[in-house]
Amino acid sequence: MADAQDLEDIIVENAQGPQFAQNDMGSMRQHPIPDQIAADRYRKSVTQAKSSNRGFFLTTLRPPGAV
Repeated sequence: MADAQDLEDIIVENAQGPQFAQNDMGSMRQHPIPDQIAADRYRKSVTQAKSSNRGFFLTTLRPPGAV
């Protein structure tokens, strides 16, 4: 699987190119840019959900001493 930088480069490259192209050999159509961005966000959220550091945690600190 491609890493995040590769996917960002692919999205930028696709944004600069045409959405639809046709020549004597055939035609080609890309996924729309909003769909590519949504797929990248989904992939990032899945990766983040699998990591051990998943966000904001609250901790109560209790100083040592008599209770």
